[in-house]
Amino acid sequence: MNNYKMILQYDGTVYSGWQIQENAKTIQQEIINAIKIILKEEVNLIGSGRTDAGVHALGQVANFRSEKEIDLYKFQFSLNSILPQDISVLSIEKVRESFHSRFDAKKRTYIYLISQFKSPFYKNYSFFYPQKIDLEILNDLSKLFLGRKNFSSFCKKKSEVENKFCEVTEISWTNQFDLIVFEISADRFLHGMVRAIVGTLLKALKMEKPEEYIQEVFRSEDREFAGEAVPAKGLFLHKVEY
Repeated sequence: MNNYKMILQYDGTVYSGWQIQENAKTIQQEIINAIKIILKEEVNLIGSGRTDAGVHALGQVANFRSEKEIDLYKFQFSLNSILPQDISVLSIEKVRESFHSRFDAKKRTYIYLISQFKSPFYKNYSFFYPQKIDLEILNDLSKLFLGRKNFSSFCKKKSEVENKFCEVTEISWTNQFDLIVFEISADRFLHGMVRAIVGTLLKALKMEKPEEYIQEVFRSEDREFAGEAVPAKGLFLHKVEY
């Protein structure tokens, strides 16, 4: 059995996320449909992670298996010709049969974009937040998220995952061009975790004792204590490392 690994980009604006759902338009389903047209078979497409509705990807990784020997260059060209404009296959390669894009991933990195002035060019891909942002304070507060911790307070209450521990290895806020960029890397992410972290940090900025607030959020292990999740449109799955 041949196993093929793809790196994908997509604009998640009009999709209900990565994962196939009934009566919903999803990234996974669009790609499976396109592959079926080319290979004349329905494949099991495995993604490295499930991005939520409205979330984008710069480097999503997925794999599928097929008995067929594929001409990689021709297949990529054909797939991109069939897929809608908001989904793109950046690369495809043949990998070992045991490779699993989700379970073999060692580190995932997300970025979140914030714009501080009204812009027609950033409105679909960033959170417009005109309030004052102190990057130095945010970077200091963000250190509280580093390491292996219980992120129960930062995931959606309906999360099906029992294990809420994640290990955050890198986290930072920077000013790049006209945008404020939040970047975070971890071994895994829970449902809605990045957006909840960003919302909590922005909320903490307005408090007299922001560090104590964040520590209390962690101790509570309750989503109600954390800040409101920021909009999905500013979130991008940046890369997945193996």
